[in-house]
Amino acid sequence: MLIAQNLKTIQSVGLPGFNGGGNLGDFINKSGVLTYVFDAAGILLLIYLVLGGLQMMTSKGDPKAMQGAQSKITNALLGFVIVIIAFVIVQLFGKLLGLNNFI
Repeated sequence: MLIAQNLKTIQSVGLPGFNGGGNLGDFINKSGVLTYVFDAAGILLLIYLVLGGLQMMTSKGDPKAMQGAQSKITNALLGFVIVIIAFVIVQLFGKLLGLNNFI
């Protein structure tokens, strides 16, 4: 009930900080939240990839440690692919919805 009232208030008054109200698209577009999300995801994935490489170098030929490092590197590369695909999808939705400079 309280959530519905808050949503009605936001719809009638608009989001704070935007002239003349606004909608969720304007909020996402003007705040740059998605830029920070994709930047953080890329940095974390790079760190995960480097840690996998370090683990591989320090495995000293141990098969279990080597397998763990290989799975970590594989997961990091898969994560990069997922983040890139998500970025492309967000860009497409931004263009379809007519949001300029979405990210």
